[in-house]
Amino acid sequence: MAGIGKALVFAGIAIAIAGLAIWGLSSAPYFGRLPGDIYIRRGNFTFYFPLATSILISIIATILFSLMRR
Repeated sequence: MAGIGKALVFAGIAIAIAGLAIWGLSSAPYFGRLPGDIYIRRGNFTFYFPLATSILISIIATILFSLMRR
């Protein structure tokens, strides 16, 4: 049971760090509004798909995980 407890604690810490990162990045002026993000507004309908932002986050995560693996 101790192993499950440790895993839950580490998962909680990881979720808290991810939440703080998202909270901090929400005030960044260009994060989520990059060229390549799809934004359509017609009347009372709005569609937003952050394509370029998703690709950028994927590249950064890949680099971080490859550095942590070494």
